[in-house]
Amino acid sequence: MKAVILAGGFGTRLSEATTMIPKPMVEIGGKPILWHIMKIYSHYGINEFIICCGYKQYLIKEYFANYFRHNSDLTVNLDTNMVKVHNNNSEKWIVTMIDTGLQTMTGGRVKRIRQYVEGERFLLTYGDGVIDLNINDAIQAHERSGATLTVTAYKPIGKFGVLQIDADTNKVVAFQEKPNGDMSWINAGYFICEPDVFDYLPDDDTVEFERKPLEHIARDGKMNAYKHRGFWKPMDTLRDNIELNEIWNQGNAPWKVW
Repeated sequence: MKAVILAGGFGTRLSEATTMIPKPMVEIGGKPILWHIMKIYSHYGINEFIICCGYKQYLIKEYFANYFRHNSDLTVNLDTNMVKVHNNNSEKWIVTMIDTGLQTMTGGRVKRIRQYVEGERFLLTYGDGVIDLNINDAIQAHERSGATLTVTAYKPIGKFGVLQIDADTNKVVAFQEKPNGDMSWINAGYFICEPDVFDYLPDDDTVEFERKPLEHIARDGKMNAYKHRGFWKPMDTLRDNIELNEIWNQGNAPWKVW
């Protein structure tokens, strides 16, 4: 089974970093968040990846094209241009990087990699969020459901303290600091897809995967939810990047399952 990672967007909400590099290459603990996502999958035996590239794609391609040498000890004979590798610390990954277009939306990017998943079930996620999801359990739940697509559902913690106020006196009768959202489950961006998901994707680069395709799959009763109650955090802003680095540097990153 392959994991497809959407990594072609402009990342405008993280413009402090993405003017120079694509958002999936923004680092946590000295490694791109894309690497962290791939390490999560790899822990569960998923070692084949298809990366949907777009904005500044050459940086993603250069990273993996030179990954072997950058993660091994080398002796270089400058006279003969011979390279000897010591202590290979590279990953046993097969990484396919596809140019899915600069302006292409998420639905169009998924549509463009159809031939690379070879009519098989595949995993799908975005290149900017980390999670401590048990992928094997999610796959088993997906198989039992018989659905075309399983979405990982997550109930986020609220960003602000909640006040319960008496309407007559304006007295605060209850206070709860950062409750669990508004009781709504949201899309955490980790999907399991059957090949017929492509039947919901038109040949249109302007289609967002999260709009009509997912809406129609749900309408047809072919979408399953896998409820995740652990850790999940997207890296949308500079603040998110700082927080993720702090968690990593403290040595207690929940997504580090490897």
